[in-house]
This record gives sequence, C-alpha cells and structure tokens, in this order.
Amino acid sequence: MLRYTPFYQKIKEIIQSGRIGEVIAIQATENVAYWHQAHSFVRGNWRNSDTSSPMILQKSCHDMDILLWLAGKSCKTVSSFGSLTHFQEKNAPEGSTERCTQDCLVKENCPYNAERFYLTEGVRKGKTDWPINVLSMHPTEVSIRSALEHGPYGRCVYRCDNNVVDHQVVNLELEDHATISFTMCAFTSKNQRYVKVMGTHGDIEADMNTNLIELDIFGKQHELIDVSALSDDFSGHGGGDNRMIRDLIDQIHDDRHSSSALSSIEQSMESHYVALAAEYSRLHDGQSVDLQKFVSDR
Repeated sequence: MLRYTPFYQKIKEIIQSGRIGEVIAIQATENVAYWHQAHSFVRGNWRNSDTSSPMILQKSCHDMDILLWLAGKSCKTVSSFGSLTHFQEKNAPEGSTERCTQDCLVKENCPYNAERFYLTEGVRKGKTDWPINVLSMHPTEVSIRSALEHGPYGRCVYRCDNNVVDHQVVNLELEDHATISFTMCAFTSKNQRYVKVMGTHGDIEADMNTNLIELDIFGKQHELIDVSALSDDFSGHGGGDNRMIRDLIDQIHDDRHSSSALSSIEQSMESHYVALAAEYSRLHDGQSVDLQKFVSDR
C-alpha cells in the first residue's frame, strides 16, 4: 500500500525524472515506536513467530517492497542482524508483577504501563479507535479494564511469550550493485518512516511523518517539497490504503489484468521473499543469502 501514498509516489516521480541520476544507495528507517512494539509485538497478535510470522515480515514487508520499488531494481543478496534484547523476563524491574493491573510497584514510572496507555490516556480521554478497539469492539472503561485483567494486553511486557525481535537491520545488494540499508527499531518515541535516496546527481531525504521531502541536486539550490499540499487524504498508511482499494475495485470493474496496476502479486511475493531471506540470515549469524537460490530451494 505504500506505493499508493502521495509521499512515496512523489519520491518515485523525482527518481524517474532523472534529476538525481542513477540510484546508487538507499537508507531507510522504520521507527516502530515503543508503545506500538509493546501493543503489537510484545503483548499482541504478532508477538510470537511460532504462531504468526517474523516481525521483519509482518511489520516491514511494506518497507522491503517500497524500497525495491523506489530503486526500480531487483534484489540479489540479503543479510541481516537483529535480536530480542529488551523485552525479556531477565529485564523485569524489581517490584513488577505479572500484570499491570496488579500491585506493581514500578508502574508509575514504566513507559509500558498498560493501565495508563489503554485506560488513563486511552478510553478515559475518549479514545476508542485503534489500538484501543483491539482490546474491545466497543471500548468502555469497564470492557477495557476487564481485557487488561484477563487478556494478553494487560501483561507485563517483560513477562510475555514474545520471541520476535525488537530491533533489526537488513542489507540488500541489488542487481547492479546498488545497495539498500534498512533499520527497524522499537525504541523510538515516534511511529514513522525516514528514507534517504542517493543518486549520481543528487539526493533525497524524506520524512513520512511530516510529509516533507528535501531534494538536493548537486551544485543546485536546495528544494523543500511539502507533500501535504498534494492531497487531502493521508488516512490509513499515509493515504495508501484507500487508494489501493480503489485501484483494486477499478481493476475488477474494468476487467484489467493486475500487471497494469501499481502493484501485483508477483511484486508482493518478491518483498515477502526478501523479508523471509532476511529472517533466515538473522537466524544464521548474518549469513549472506542469495535470493534466487533461496527462492528456488523453497
């Protein structure tokens, strides 16, 4: 869906114009945000790869896809490092309890206090959308408290059955030796994506949270592009969700083949294979993985 966002479409437009020359390297960061990590990947549905999927696939298959799309090149080789470092029982503070709703002695100063996040700063302040409504279809103080007392979202983040990483770096070598470096990390205050695209004639630095794109053509004047002026819909993955669904409906209505769309099943498969190869590399001490061989072996 990120291909459909005004933010990434503008970056793609600049690249395709040839203004920054040939893309040589891309650096990208996904700031997961500490609260999102706790909600989705420590307490939530995607906390354990044995029952769901590796975090690099669940959270960052979008990133593997968008970075390959921006580069306009296929991936040859993948390597990755990362681990679950912080959210483990050995790091539980003294005086903490199994649940935040119990007599935890450190909850007032704990950034992962579920009572504060879902109740005090959540439903009591009128917040009933995501992620509050994950705990209860019709959030009220009573229903949310019950969910915290009996369900997975009230558990201490240091005492869950999670095993997915809380930080990971992925390196891609593309078909013409261009490179992509991607970092995903839980320990951030903001939930946002950054990207820097480096070409032979210039570079792009962009922040999806602010919708600002900085463009520098070597030897030319600095340009600042405010993507928020280009659209009035940035809901759902930066406006990508609605546009993707509209494109799907148009394809069905017009009986168009998926190859004419902005994305396809084949392209989605490539990004998923890259994510799975990255997880294989991570589990094998950063071993370099030939993507074509990795795919054919499966």
